[in-house]
Amino acid sequence: MILSKKIKEAVDRLASLPGIGPRQAIRLAFFLSRSGREFSGHLSEAIRSLGETKVCESCFFIHENNSSSENFCEICSDTSRLGNIIALVEKETDLLSLEKTGKFKGRYLVLGDLKKNGVLGNEERRRIEIFKNRVKNSSSGKLEEIILALSPTSFGDFNASMLEKELSGLAKKITRLGRGIPTGGEIEFADEETLSHALENRS
Repeated sequence: MILSKKIKEAVDRLASLPGIGPRQAIRLAFFLSRSGREFSGHLSEAIRSLGETKVCESCFFIHENNSSSENFCEICSDTSRLGNIIALVEKETDLLSLEKTGKFKGRYLVLGDLKKNGVLGNEERRRIEIFKNRVKNSSSGKLEEIILALSPTSFGDFNASMLEKELSGLAKKITRLGRGIPTGGEIEFADEETLSHALENRS
């Protein structure tokens, strides 16, 4: 396939994004090329501004909280949230999906992309160790509940079992989302009502 140098460079960059394959990258590159400089300029500025976001020191959610507790996201800074109930999610989009239900009043821990072989990567391991130390050093030394809010796929079930052993003793109970979400489904794509039932029926 004959591509101009600039289109090929854009395709290479776009194809490195998660979920974007070579064919989609080519389509996006041609779309951006046709959209003109004004659109591309706005997109470039929006992407550049992402560098100004921060990672919450407590739950690792991406945020731009500019309050007095600027090292923490809005959820972790909210004193009305239950600090002794933590939902462990894999992705930021999973957190957003659970928040949309309006049913969960606790806090979160964003683990990062979990490997399909059940082996924690360095970053995921680091986040869990920080979390474990924070719980152990808290006044009670134990949480009321840890919710393993992972997608009910075979890999999600495998990782949940591994995490349950890893976090044993940190909470009075460790639960999973109820099966309101069909087996093989993804939390990110579940509707609010289904997620609400999954939260209410966790076990």
